[in-house]
Amino acid sequence: MKKQLFALLFALVPFSAFGAGAVDVPYSMTPDLRNEASLQRGMQLFVNYCMGCHSLEHQRFARAAEDFGMPQDLVEENLIFSSSLAFNDQMRIAMDHDDAANWFGSAAPDLTLHGRLRGPDWIYSYLLTFYRDPSRPNGVNNEVFPMVAMPNVLEPLQGVQEKVCAETDRPVEGAELDPLTGKYQSCEVLQVTRPGSMESEEFQEAVYDLTNFLTYVGEPSKLQAQVLGPKVLIFIFIFGVLAYLLKREYWRDIH
Repeated sequence: MKKQLFALLFALVPFSAFGAGAVDVPYSMTPDLRNEASLQRGMQLFVNYCMGCHSLEHQRFARAAEDFGMPQDLVEENLIFSSSLAFNDQMRIAMDHDDAANWFGSAAPDLTLHGRLRGPDWIYSYLLTFYRDPSRPNGVNNEVFPMVAMPNVLEPLQGVQEKVCAETDRPVEGAELDPLTGKYQSCEVLQVTRPGSMESEEFQEAVYDLTNFLTYVGEPSKLQAQVLGPKVLIFIFIFGVLAYLLKREYWRDIH
């Protein structure tokens, strides 16, 4: 009997589902899946800047519109640009997978599950750390994903970011400590040398919104699951108690 009770209690303990493991990235963010305005802006950024190459084949326009509180006519007018796509379709791209592989060497990956695969901190840091690198085919590189093949599609918003020599308060790779100032001298500091259409804080907020949206896409039912989970656990607990009492009633006269 003790074993059965222990198994029941063990089954009732809630477990957190972990996605990508912790990685060493320079920035972090906390997703807010209840912030509909942020998710709406993130979806708009994805459609305008990412969906030329990256699809979301397991996400529908209609599902996102319902979750974000957006009317159908607004989505069709501002977020669906292809005549081959409808409101209830998946967020596919027009580019053929084989053609993309032939043109660019490899096709751009579908990003539906990237939020769960990489984690929000990785995506947020990745989008913030593109910098100019003339040695690369697209003229850019990335601190989080070195030798990246993807161009910096958000450069018109962020501006041109380059590595410069500067002082920093935190130790970074290759930096040397100045004993007089107590600061680290590094020539690996990323700095915007030619401004884009957004200020630095505004661009970081835009990247937050885009990352927030990709985090949502990786698990659209997360909020519903969080609401339903406690109810399921309560049901299992009540059912377990009733089953145990019924078992005692059945076996009472046998022993």
